[in-house]
Amino acid sequence: MEWSDKYRQMSVRTNADNAHDAGVALHFGAEGVGLTRTEHMFFAEDRIPAVREMIVASTAEQRKKALDKILPMQRGDFEGIFKAMKGLPVTIRLLDPPLHEFLPKEKEDIAALAETMGMTFDELNAVVVSLQEVNPMMGLRGCRLPIKYNEIAEMQTQAIIEAALNVYQETGAKVIPEIMIPLVASKSEVKYVKGIITAVADKIIAESGVELPYEVGTMIELPRAALAADRIAEEAEFFCFGTNDLTQMTWGFSRDDSGKFLGDYLDKKLLEHDPFQRLDRRGVGRLMKIAVDYGREVRPNMHMGICGEHGGDPTSIRFCHDIGLTYVSCSPFRVPIARLAAAQAAIKNPPPAERGAPGASHKKNSKARFPGTGLCLSVADGGHVRMGIDQVVQILLPLRLRRLPGPLFLAQTVPSHAGAAGAAPREYPLFYAWRREKMREVRGLRKISVPGNL
Repeated sequence: MEWSDKYRQMSVRTNADNAHDAGVALHFGAEGVGLTRTEHMFFAEDRIPAVREMIVASTAEQRKKALDKILPMQRGDFEGIFKAMKGLPVTIRLLDPPLHEFLPKEKEDIAALAETMGMTFDELNAVVVSLQEVNPMMGLRGCRLPIKYNEIAEMQTQAIIEAALNVYQETGAKVIPEIMIPLVASKSEVKYVKGIITAVADKIIAESGVELPYEVGTMIELPRAALAADRIAEEAEFFCFGTNDLTQMTWGFSRDDSGKFLGDYLDKKLLEHDPFQRLDRRGVGRLMKIAVDYGREVRPNMHMGICGEHGGDPTSIRFCHDIGLTYVSCSPFRVPIARLAAAQAAIKNPPPAERGAPGASHKKNSKARFPGTGLCLSVADGGHVRMGIDQVVQILLPLRLRRLPGPLFLAQTVPSHAGAAGAAPREYPLFYAWRREKMREVRGLRKISVPGNL
């Protein structure tokens, strides 16, 4: 594993919802938490009554009263995770699932709960019915919850920030919480929820007198979010790809119901792999690549990761490396597999020019990091640049090549005269028609030499 860590470029984080899982992942070499699902904390037996009280509340004051009961529990959960990770980054996703999931469905259970909560059966049943949705996975969930009920995001933010401050004061470990907004589709959604988060966080930090940096980012789970990533990045400080939902939304497959027909797709060779197990590069993958490129146009050092089931699949990890993600996040027991797969990906395909990482400076990789480059561009004035796949894909794809020739790096400027002291660099727009046999000269480009082994 030390060899793997020497060669890999991506960090490996874990998905952990409690201190125990975080500790196990740290033992296996995790470098932070890429996803904490706060809803899993809500189902605990000692807190589900307060959660249900919050759901059935008819006013903001009643909801806040119920949330005040949940606050110390959430804060304690976050303190445990922060302590376990010893100052490593922790990404916490705000409440995501539809609220009806916390309520009973059977009449007998509704009646029993109504009695416990001091409500009539009809009153509680009316709440249950009102929360029912035809398509709940596309209904009132994700960022729509704090948009409708600001109090939820306020309580969770308070719990996160207070936990980070408590751990710092107790242990000296300075945590940098990464607060993640789920299921966004637009910049305006991020801006609205981020406003709630920063108002609460900044007030608590100011009152504490301690300098505590934190980040607010978002999950990229919807095709529109990927396509509008440049706008979203104006507000979001990091991206994390939730590929479970992104696969659902791109394919139109219900993850919960796909078992009824995916077997037929695989048996009849309509699919090579289950897209929920292995990342679909041509569809979901292209959306991810678009989001990476758009996001880093706005924030060049933006750190980006993946936290879906694909984060532990070696083939999917290789793709994440190829498009320049900063980290993958997987279940604790898959961390060693992810570390090894990330190293194999880095050896097989040297890294793209830049990767975002929180709090780190970034420099473009030199040509030396791209041994065996597939194509070499010869420019008319005698200068040479190496060309690799990540930066040139947008040029080669429109040419409808059957396969892309070689790994990628493209220097965008070359000296005006090779070896001339003080010569100003010139940019060469790379718009050209290329075939395997010949290259049409356009804007200073003279030829492309293609090694015979391609």
